[in-house]
Amino acid sequence: MITNEFNKSKTFRFKDEIDYASGSVVSKIILKKETGNVTLFSFDKGQNLSEHTAPFDAMIQVIEGQAEIIINRQAYILKEGESIIMPADIPHAVNAIEKFKMVLTMIKSK
Repeated sequence: MITNEFNKSKTFRFKDEIDYASGSVVSKIILKKETGNVTLFSFDKGQNLSEHTAPFDAMIQVIEGQAEIIINRQAYILKEGESIIMPADIPHAVNAIEKFKMVLTMIKSK
């Protein structure tokens, strides 16, 4: 059976599970369930996710580098080891001020 998720019962380090790609944003699914998703991302310097909204809360954990997270037009600079929760239905964007990696956790609710 082919799956996009990470292997279960196997240790890993987020940083080691995704590489950078020149001029790109790369994503890799860690877990994908009806109740939510956990996705690993790498951003080359200058790359972004443009402003958008999501119907559920989502948490960003920066695991390498530094990023600008914009929530409702307010900019936050996050460094390795820092996290922020983006509220549901509020515009947000992600900008790579340098190469960085993050884990995005989205919890779906009814």
